[in-house]
Amino acid sequence: MTDGRIAKAQLGTGGPEVGLQGLGCMGMSWAYGPADADEARATLERALELGVTLFDTAEGYGDGENEKFLSPFFTAHRDEVVIATKYGLTFSPDDRSKRIIRNDPPYIRQAVEGSLRRLGVDVIDLYYMHRRDVNVPIEESVGAMAELVREGKVKHLGLSEVTAGELRAAQAVHPIAAVQSEWSLFSRDIETNVVPAARELGVTLVPYAPLGRGFLTGSFANADKDLTENDARRAHPRFTGDNAATNATLLEPIRTVAKSHDATPAQIALAWVQQQATVHGFTVVPIPGTTKRSRIEENTAATRIVLTEDELALLEPIAAKVAGDRYPDMRFASAGRE
Repeated sequence: MTDGRIAKAQLGTGGPEVGLQGLGCMGMSWAYGPADADEARATLERALELGVTLFDTAEGYGDGENEKFLSPFFTAHRDEVVIATKYGLTFSPDDRSKRIIRNDPPYIRQAVEGSLRRLGVDVIDLYYMHRRDVNVPIEESVGAMAELVREGKVKHLGLSEVTAGELRAAQAVHPIAAVQSEWSLFSRDIETNVVPAARELGVTLVPYAPLGRGFLTGSFANADKDLTENDARRAHPRFTGDNAATNATLLEPIRTVAKSHDATPAQIALAWVQQQATVHGFTVVPIPGTTKRSRIEENTAATRIVLTEDELALLEPIAAKVAGDRYPDMRFASAGRE
C-alpha cells in the first residue's frame, strides 16, 4: 500500500477487522529481558500508524503488569485498536514464582474483571483461553466465556494452543474468532490437524512467535551465551547447547531467499507465515513481538513480500530438521495432546 499501511483482514466469521499483522506485546515488559519502556511506547504508536490494530497481551504476562503497561495506549486510542488478552495461565496464589493453569468458570469471571481493571477499558475485544486445563470440560469453560459476551464484558472469543477436537467442541458452544498457536518456519505441527479444522470452521489462525522467538532473525545463536539470565528463552530446548548449534545451520536458506528480495531474514520468515493464508486457504494474522520502531517497520513491510513457489520449496524442509521441542513441557501445547 502506497502510504506504508498494511492491508486488513477479518478475524473469524463476524469478528473485528484488523491489520493483516498484529503486535505481540509481551516482551515490552516481561519475559525477554529488559526493554526500553519509552521506545516500547513509541513502537505502539508507530505500529498503529502503519495499520497494526490487533494488540496482544495476557494476564499471565508479568502477573498483569503487561496489561497495565498497555493501558494508557489503549485508552488513548480505544476506537482504533482491537485489544486481545488472555486468561488461564496465571501465577499460584501460594507461590508467585510458580505458574498454574485454570479454566474453571469462577476463575474466568475473576480473571476478566482483573483484566478489565488493569486495561482500563469497559470491554475486551478478543478474549482468549491462554492454555487448556484438561481437567475442566472445554464446553464448560467456553460456556462461561460466552456468558461474558452476553454480559457485554467481551466481544469475541479465542483459544490458544488447542487441538482440533478441542476447537470443534468449543465452536459448538459459541463462535470462536481466532486460535493462537506457535507457527513459523521452525514450528509447523499445527498444520496436521489444527489448521484444517480452523479453515473448515472459519476461524482465523493467529500465529505467535512467527520469528521463532527471534532465533530466525539471527539476533541470537545460543540462549545461554547471548541472552540475559532473566530471559525466558534460556529454558527453551531449541535455543541452547547442541540443539542451538544444529538449528543455527538451518537459517541459510532463509538468508538466501532474503538476498533475492533485498530483505532481511526476519522479513522472509514473516512473509512465509503470512503466505500460509494463500497456501491453506484461510485467514492468518501473525503477531510478531518487538519493542523497537525500526523492527515494526521491518515487520509490517514483510506483508508485501510474495515468495515464489521455488522459494517456498527451498524453505519447506527446515521445520523437519529442527532439533528440540518448542517447549520444555509439551503437555500444554496442542501438539502434545493431538
